[in-house]
Amino acid sequence: MYPQAYINYLVHFHGDRDYFECHEVLEEHWKSAEKEKRELVWVGLIQIAVSLYHHRRGNLIGAERTMNKAIAILDKQQTHLSNLGLDPATLLELLHTHLRLIKKKCDYSSFNLPINDVQLVNLCKGHPLMKQFVWLSPSDLQNEAIINRHKLRDRSDIIAERAYQLQKKQSQR
Repeated sequence: MYPQAYINYLVHFHGDRDYFECHEVLEEHWKSAEKEKRELVWVGLIQIAVSLYHHRRGNLIGAERTMNKAIAILDKQQTHLSNLGLDPATLLELLHTHLRLIKKKCDYSSFNLPINDVQLVNLCKGHPLMKQFVWLSPSDLQNEAIINRHKLRDRSDIIAERAYQLQKKQSQR
């Protein structure tokens, strides 16, 4: 009923609070669809994770910008949110509240997405990764591997692909 990538997103969102991984799994899912069939609801959910990642790191400008984008998208995707087992009104209220905290320069704090489908919660809780996490636990603000994940990841494949694309472009001139 739900895409596996979405369940993985929820497990990371509510388990280890690895928002970078939330972004990665949903972006891959979103990009796997043909361009004309890509659903914006995935972009909105990705941007929630990106905003929280920025907020937790103290990048308030990035957090505010991406939260505004998430709200703008998800406000128009309420039917899709319902179909994904989320309560759209409560979610949008949570996002607006979090945006106000960002604007007031408040410290990051974890929040939970309002899942109203018990079967979805059970799918997430039964996920193999949940053996390593505690469902709905707050972010571990001392975990450098999650806080600064973008700095610590292996980017060799990205760098190689960029070099390949540059070489390809230069050879076409």
